[in-house]
Amino acid sequence: LCGDFKMQVPFPFSLLCLQVIKCKAAVMWEANKPFSIEEVEVAPPKEHEVRVKIVATGICRSDDHVITGALVMPFPIILGHEAAGVVESVGQGVTAVKPGDKVIPLFVPQCGECQNCLNTKGNLCSKTDLGTSGGLMADGTTRFTCKGKAIYHFLGTSTFTEYTVLHESAVAKIDSAAPLEKVCLIGCGFSTGYGAALQTAKVEPGSTCAVFGLGGVGLSVVIGCKVAGASRIIAVDINSDKFAKAKELGATDCINPKDFNKPIHEVLTEMTGGGVDYSFEVIGRTDTMTAALACCQYNYGLSVIVGVPPAAQKITFDPMLLFTGRSWKGSVFGGWKSKDAVPKLVADYMKKKFVLDPLITHTLPFTKINEGFDLLRTGK
Repeated sequence: LCGDFKMQVPFPFSLLCLQVIKCKAAVMWEANKPFSIEEVEVAPPKEHEVRVKIVATGICRSDDHVITGALVMPFPIILGHEAAGVVESVGQGVTAVKPGDKVIPLFVPQCGECQNCLNTKGNLCSKTDLGTSGGLMADGTTRFTCKGKAIYHFLGTSTFTEYTVLHESAVAKIDSAAPLEKVCLIGCGFSTGYGAALQTAKVEPGSTCAVFGLGGVGLSVVIGCKVAGASRIIAVDINSDKFAKAKELGATDCINPKDFNKPIHEVLTEMTGGGVDYSFEVIGRTDTMTAALACCQYNYGLSVIVGVPPAAQKITFDPMLLFTGRSWKGSVFGGWKSKDAVPKLVADYMKKKFVLDPLITHTLPFTKINEGFDLLRTGK
């Protein structure tokens, strides 16, 4: 826009181009209410911040957890964290991206400086808003206003808006040829499930796996287990309508707990002659977390918690489940170091190493976001 402007000027160049943008956003004013499509003001990016035009965003169960109160966040808020877009402008000091770059927002940033970023075993950057419920940028303020009120950010991303502002550590530049309406899933759901199998559990060829929950993330776990070479992948869900898609993506068996008169962990233990090598809870319920642990092989089985645990709930379980040798792990964003991994995952998609299309059930205009959440809640 200003590329041909070569005169020296007595004030910062950024002031020429960076202005407040007015656009549409889905604002959540309070819990357990529908989204309200509003005109919001999006402030220019400050130092080390990036303003992004969102092209496509996915609906994730974690967003719905905020609406129901299972995940506590401040209101009013702009939710959304699984997306892809194009850089509109950058603040002072940003070098990693420039206007026009295709990017994926990162709800787990990668600052490259904190203890977790520097450790090869960690990926949960200390700059993440996950667990802190802050809802503000690093300087303690927000970039959104609506009707004169400040609107909180969600997980440092807030993608249910036509424009958003992120810290530069929370954006990953991706292949300019990547279809944003597909690779937006790499911003959360796909990477979370796929990485839980490959990165967190490190599923081995010939192993047996059980996946509890067949939403987008659970199906991505199935894809990861198949890519890892698992010989048996047992998909578990109380919605049998999910089974055809699960088998298409690599599940060898599909079982509905409602079809049995005994606890599901006993069914799985009998099916596998002693328990699975790896299990994954991809729902976010305490009862299925303990069932997933119990269905693992008693001496060397590994169970991974992938679903977001509900707030203010505790788990009670028999410690003998762990004493005999089982392992229990958690996985956020699939264990990937986000800025490093996301561009590589997009490249792998472009090379057809995995598919994303089967994970997309509906494509809706932004103004129908409430219909999208209705589809999510009814398992469609």
